[in-house]
Amino acid sequence: MNLQPVVLSGGSGTRLWPLSRAAYPKQFLSLAGQHSLFQSTLLRLTALEQEHPESEITVADALVVCNEAHRFLVAEQFRLLDQAPASIMLEPSGRNTAPALTIAAIMAVQDDADSVLIVMPANHLIVDEEKFRSVVARGAALASEGGVVTFGIVPTATETGYGYIQKGAPCSQKSEAFRLQAFVEKPDQVTAQRYLDGGDYLWNSGIFMMRASVWLGLIVRYRADIANACRAAFAEGERDGDFFRVDAKSFERCPSDSIDYAVMEKLSREKSDAEKAIVLPLSVGWSDVGSWSALWEVKDADASGNVIEGDVLTHNCTDNLLIAQHRLLATVGVNNLVVVETPDAVLVADKAHAQDVKIIAEQLKREQRSESQFHRRVHRPWGDYEPIDEGDRYQVKRLTVKPGASLSLQMHHHRAEHWVVVRGTAKVTRNEEVVLLSENESIYIPLGATHRLENPGVIPLELIEVQSGSYLGEDDIVRFEDDYNRKSSD
Repeated sequence: MNLQPVVLSGGSGTRLWPLSRAAYPKQFLSLAGQHSLFQSTLLRLTALEQEHPESEITVADALVVCNEAHRFLVAEQFRLLDQAPASIMLEPSGRNTAPALTIAAIMAVQDDADSVLIVMPANHLIVDEEKFRSVVARGAALASEGGVVTFGIVPTATETGYGYIQKGAPCSQKSEAFRLQAFVEKPDQVTAQRYLDGGDYLWNSGIFMMRASVWLGLIVRYRADIANACRAAFAEGERDGDFFRVDAKSFERCPSDSIDYAVMEKLSREKSDAEKAIVLPLSVGWSDVGSWSALWEVKDADASGNVIEGDVLTHNCTDNLLIAQHRLLATVGVNNLVVVETPDAVLVADKAHAQDVKIIAEQLKREQRSESQFHRRVHRPWGDYEPIDEGDRYQVKRLTVKPGASLSLQMHHHRAEHWVVVRGTAKVTRNEEVVLLSENESIYIPLGATHRLENPGVIPLELIEVQSGSYLGEDDIVRFEDDYNRKSSD
C-alpha cells in the first residue's frame, strides 16, 4: 500500500505573535524541540514501515500545499532534513482545506491512482509519535477499503478553542473505530463541559485519510464547483523545479470550504454510504499549539510553574511563560502571564486571555505595520538580512548568504551600496567586473550598476551592507537573472 503524506502548510499563527509573523509563521518555528513543527510533521511517519511491517505500507515523499509566499521556507525545511518533497504545490490565495486537498489528490493520482492520502496540518505537536503511527496503520487499512477516516483527539479539558467531532456507534464490536456522527463548531464553556462529561465528543484534529480517487469522487459528488475549479487550476498550472504553481485565475474562482463540511459531514448523512465516514480516537499528547497558553502547557516548567527560554531572571513568580530572544528579561511578583521579548516587539498578556493576541496581530495588519509581516531578521531564499540602523538617506543591514547561494543579478534606480565582508568569501559581479573578497575587504556598488553577490564557499557569508540614496525600499530592484524565479522583491 502506498501511503502519500499530504502536508497542509497554511495559516499565519496570529495567536503566537510576536514569534509567529505572516512571512514566517509558527509552523516554521522550533517551539517544542529541536525541529520546527513543519519538520516534525514530515518526520512523524518515517518509522511507520519499520514498526508496522504487517501493514505492508510504503511511505512516499510528502506532497505539500502552501502559500506561494512561503515556498522558499518550505523548500529550506526539506533541505535542513536532507529530504526531497514529492512536490510543493503553491496556492495563490487561501481557499481552506477542501480545495487544498483536492489539488493534492489530483497530483497524487498522476503517480498512483490507488494511493492512500494522509492529510496532516503542518503546525501540530504530537508527543507519543509511536502510538500515532500505530493508529495511522489502522486508519490506512480502513482507507484502503474505501473508508474516509478522520482522527478525533480524546479531550483532556473543557477546551473552547477547538472544534469537536461527535462519534456514533462502533464500526464493529471489536473495532476501535466509530461512525462519524457530526462536526461541531467551537462550543462555549458550559457546552464544552457537557461534551467532556458525555464522552461522545472528540477534538477535531484536522487529520484525515482516504484514497486519492475516493476523495476526488466525493468532492465531485458534493462540491462539483470546487472540483471543477481545482481541475482547471491544476490543468493550467506550471511546474518550476520542486514547485507546482496552480493557475491563479482558476483557483481564485474556487469556493472556500473545509474538508469537514464540504464532504465529511455530508457523507455521514448519506444512508447508503454513511458507514464510509469513520472516526478513530487519538490519545497521543496532541496540541495545535494555537495560543501561548497552549504552548505553556506542553513545555517543561520549573518548580514554580514558569516556562523560561532565554536570558530570564525571576523573583516570586509562578505559572508564567517567559521568553527572551534579544536581551535580559526580569520579572518580579507576577503570576499567570505571557511575556515574549523579540528584537522588535514585546508582548505582555494574561495567560487567560492568550487567545486575544490575534486582535493585536489584526490591528498591526490593518495599520500595515511591518511587525505584522516580518521579524527583524527577514528570510530570503539565499539566506537572510537584519536591519542594524537607518536614518535620512541611509540604511545599514547585516546580510547572511548560505553556502553556494547567490542573490539575483540586479540594479537599483535610487540607491548605492557598500559591502564589507566580516566572515567567509564573497564573489561580486559589478558590471563587467568579477571580484573575490575575503574578510575585512569591501566593495562599492554605484547607483545604476548591474551587480550580483554570491557565496562560493562552504561556510555562511556574512557582510555589512550600507545603503545610501533617495529611496531605500526593498521594491527598488530590477532583476535580470534570478536562481529562484522571483518576479518582485520577495
